[in-house]
Amino acid sequence: MSGYSDPGFDTLALHAGAAPDPATGARAVPIHLTTSFVFESSDHAASLFNLERAGHVYSRISNPTNAVLEQRVAALEGGIGSIATASGQAALHLSIATLMGAGSHIVASTALYGGSQNLLHYTMRRFGIETTFVKPGDIDGWRAAVRPETKLFFGETVGNPGLDVLDMPTVSAIAHEAGVPLLVDSTLTSPWLIKPFEHGADIVYHSATKFLSGHGTVIGGIVVDGGSFDWDQSGKFAELSQAY
Repeated sequence: MSGYSDPGFDTLALHAGAAPDPATGARAVPIHLTTSFVFESSDHAASLFNLERAGHVYSRISNPTNAVLEQRVAALEGGIGSIATASGQAALHLSIATLMGAGSHIVASTALYGGSQNLLHYTMRRFGIETTFVKPGDIDGWRAAVRPETKLFFGETVGNPGLDVLDMPTVSAIAHEAGVPLLVDSTLTSPWLIKPFEHGADIVYHSATKFLSGHGTVIGGIVVDGGSFDWDQSGKFAELSQAY
């Protein structure tokens, strides 16, 4: 039985990331409708901009209400942190744009949501990022598709809409042999049905519009970092592992 130090899924879904408001004691999470935040001093502002201390600067970057969602989904997935986005497609675009640039290469499953296929096949190609598509069950195909410039493997836990199942342990092993992370879209499964980090995935994202919201009233996305991929050891991501 889960205890206070090991909360169950239901407890995390209700409470992870949230605490009573320190100023008012309000139990429910307040909606912070603000674009920016007041600094105590110029030194305080400098420390926030230099990422020397935690805090908020501008709601496009972070916001206390969004932070609760981010901490909650990270807890549900078993990740170390997450970032909320305006849509699932924004979450995918953010993941790719953070990890690679012109000349990079992705190996991706053919069993993808149509919007994701279009993003990879058309939009990313315009920015010099190529994708090789492989059937999710073609294990030899995943291995054969790797190039020196490959920087990411990408698939869906369960393909939308064909319901093809990705062999995450095997595909992630091939990705790690190549020194690259496996990004998984877990929209159709949610952390209630499967936790991709337990099966080898390194980054997980969701279209929060679907099962995380559940009511057809919200468009959103979220990216979660599992904290397991060694960016420095890979040697392919100097911008993430070395000082500027």
